[in-house]
Amino acid sequence: MLSTALRTLRARWVTFAGSFVALALGVGLITTTGLALASGAHAPHRGPERFASPSAPVVVHGADTLRVPTPIGVRTAELSQPRPVPAGLITALAKLGTVTADRSFAVSAARGRAGADHPGLPDDSGSPDRTDGADDPTGPTELTGHPWASAGFAGYRLTAGRAPAAPDEVVVSGAWARPGQRIAMRAAGSVRTRTVVGTVAALPFERAVFFTGAEAARLSPRVHDVVVAAPARAVVSAVAADPAAAGVQVLTGDRRRLADPDRDGDHEAMVAVYALLGTAGGVTGFVSVFVVASTFAFSVALRRREFGLLRTAGATPRQVRRMVFAEAFAVGVPASAAGCVLGGYGAPWLARTLVRQRVAPGWFAIGGAAWPYGAAFGTGLLVVMAGVWAAGRRAGRVAPTEALRDAALDHRVMAPGRLVAGGALLLGGGWLLVSGLVSDPGGALHRKAYTVQPMVLITAVALLAPAVVRPLVRLLAWLPARLPGATWMLAGESAAAAVRRSAALAAPVLMSVALAGSLLGAAATVDAAKAAEARGQSAAGFVVTAADGAGFAPATVARVAAVPGADTAAFAPSTVHTLEDGVALVADRAEAVSPAGLAAVARPPVVAGRLAALDDGSIVVNQEWADHTVGHRVRVWLGDGTRRSLRIAAVLRQGTGDNGVYVTPANGAGSAVRRIDVRLRPGADRATVVTALRDAVAPAGGLVRTADRWTSARYPRTGRQTLIGFWLVLGIALLYTGIALANTTVMATADRFRDLAALRLAGATVRQVLWLLAAESLLVVAAGVLLGGLVTGLDLAGVRVALALLSVRSAVVVPWGTVGAVAGACAVLTVVSALVPAAVLLRRGAVGAAGTRE
Repeated sequence: MLSTALRTLRARWVTFAGSFVALALGVGLITTTGLALASGAHAPHRGPERFASPSAPVVVHGADTLRVPTPIGVRTAELSQPRPVPAGLITALAKLGTVTADRSFAVSAARGRAGADHPGLPDDSGSPDRTDGADDPTGPTELTGHPWASAGFAGYRLTAGRAPAAPDEVVVSGAWARPGQRIAMRAAGSVRTRTVVGTVAALPFERAVFFTGAEAARLSPRVHDVVVAAPARAVVSAVAADPAAAGVQVLTGDRRRLADPDRDGDHEAMVAVYALLGTAGGVTGFVSVFVVASTFAFSVALRRREFGLLRTAGATPRQVRRMVFAEAFAVGVPASAAGCVLGGYGAPWLARTLVRQRVAPGWFAIGGAAWPYGAAFGTGLLVVMAGVWAAGRRAGRVAPTEALRDAALDHRVMAPGRLVAGGALLLGGGWLLVSGLVSDPGGALHRKAYTVQPMVLITAVALLAPAVVRPLVRLLAWLPARLPGATWMLAGESAAAAVRRSAALAAPVLMSVALAGSLLGAAATVDAAKAAEARGQSAAGFVVTAADGAGFAPATVARVAAVPGADTAAFAPSTVHTLEDGVALVADRAEAVSPAGLAAVARPPVVAGRLAALDDGSIVVNQEWADHTVGHRVRVWLGDGTRRSLRIAAVLRQGTGDNGVYVTPANGAGSAVRRIDVRLRPGADRATVVTALRDAVAPAGGLVRTADRWTSARYPRTGRQTLIGFWLVLGIALLYTGIALANTTVMATADRFRDLAALRLAGATVRQVLWLLAAESLLVVAAGVLLGGLVTGLDLAGVRVALALLSVRSAVVVPWGTVGAVAGACAVLTVVSALVPAAVLLRRGAVGAAGTRE
């Protein structure tokens, strides 16, 4: 049968070309992702950066990690408010040798005056503050401040100018500023114009600006790192002897990297890369099997008479199946080999793209691992054999009498096994959706849930497509058939008669439309729900936000609170940790706010207890907490690692997951205020209050915006990396859809050349025949779009029900533009793939084409 299969491949190469291309691309993508995953597993050694110089041999690092012992080991978490090195310890260390305190704090080059996104006020994107004749900086806005005495520890050396000597003098890294230039800078909640007196070469891990030691201490009193010129053993003993130094670390050698500002950045970036590539690999496997199975199934349907002749000539069902499997194997081996070669060239390009898009760290590059090639080649063969399994069994069931059939009408298009499999998947997908909504409605809003759910439903609907395509196509053709002429009537009947062909064309369209609508629609719906929930939980008319990471100074908060005609609530972000089930250390986002301000401005969705009961000995939690009974006491660790036992004062609805925890400022671990919500009192003049707010935050460079503008800025769209993942999935799906549509349409058109010639002999012009093919293609694509819309509707309905169960009122967002673009691309590709080969065939003439041998 192998020789017969090879001759069949040579004679019907058009039939298998699409499968070859699809499989080669699939193996290429799997090879590419495999090489990238293998390369990420061998990260290069990264030494310390902030304290890389030999002049910093011993670094005393403040406590920045929470460690909680459990029965199964110590659980750790990063503190949102690290504790500084105690002043008493610094004094003790000074007795051992020279100590140099390093401070790191947020600084930003002021880009605009404190303004408001409000009519009549300067916008926050205006020109820089030019007080005292400051020049307009053109460099980075987000900087990190340090005292000049610590510059040498990272290897900074002056390239121009001199060291700072006065409070308003700075040295900047990079070439974005020059000595003598005056720049307005925000730091510690205030704006001040400073003069650049020197520059140092930029280092990749930060954009630094250096102040005098005294000015740095004024801007950031807390010391998180101390360099000690003393033996490490003596330093360790001094730290151990200080009872206030719990959690303080003594770092030497490569362990000094633990004091770097982005010490876990590589790990977090590679986790994102693994998630992205894992999703791409999974989708590639799914659509590869989908396309290959569809192609071979349609190929078997077109060759029923051929298999019938083989059976008449004495071939057994097993021999027919072996021939089909041999054809698949003959396609799979070279396609997999070509895919491995393609992946070898594509992997370096992918690595460069991930680095350029800031998804992967800068060191990420493809190594010399060999196992991804073998794994991809084996996966390719597995995919093609899995895809042809059902088609091979169907070919073996062809009876000898099929050789006598010459009808275009398809019979028994729904085999019992396909009906059972499709029904089982549909019921399984429905059960997953319903059970998830019953047990955990919030889980339906997670990206993993609405990424996997459509694939189950797509497979189910694709398997059941032959049962619904015929009535659906006739329904779509009913109205156009009322137009003058017989084109649409013939197109509808032709598409309805050739159910296998119509289902094979509709399936890839269904896949692309469903993925585009479900993924992007679910993400947009969740984003809209979060924004609606945030708008409904605040009575604020305006929101004042800090322009840099340092937040507002207490004086600025007091000035805003003193504005006549306004009630304010100042929010300081923090973190609260709890130990669930005695073993899981869970972090929850918390907001430190005064109870009076919370009651006056905020409208959190309280389901039990009272917000007025919040005090320094209590906490407001949400329904996601294991213990959320009002009056119970819970053991928590605050943002600085302090352990507390707090009473539950109120419980908030779970919502979309953004309903966090509220504590008083006493339990906020010293976190700075980043946001102030402002509510106008009855009778207050809006313009007067806004002007007063602007004046109050002007010295700190704060931004005043309406609550709606702030909400829109905070919940603009899905995260960048998530969108990259979605578009990668859609790109793969569209690529395979194009291959499947082109291949299936070309196969179907080539198989119908005698029918087209018969139409010409009956009097139809070439233009009429081509218009008939175009109309038929559009009907089938429309059927696929409707089926894809059905899957999208089911998926988005699940998201909407989940939101309703969480008591969140928000409309479903359908990405009509993207879905329309996908549908249009499918329609154009299908029509072109049908018309081009038909036009070539019709050039032979009607009589010649009608007499062509099969």
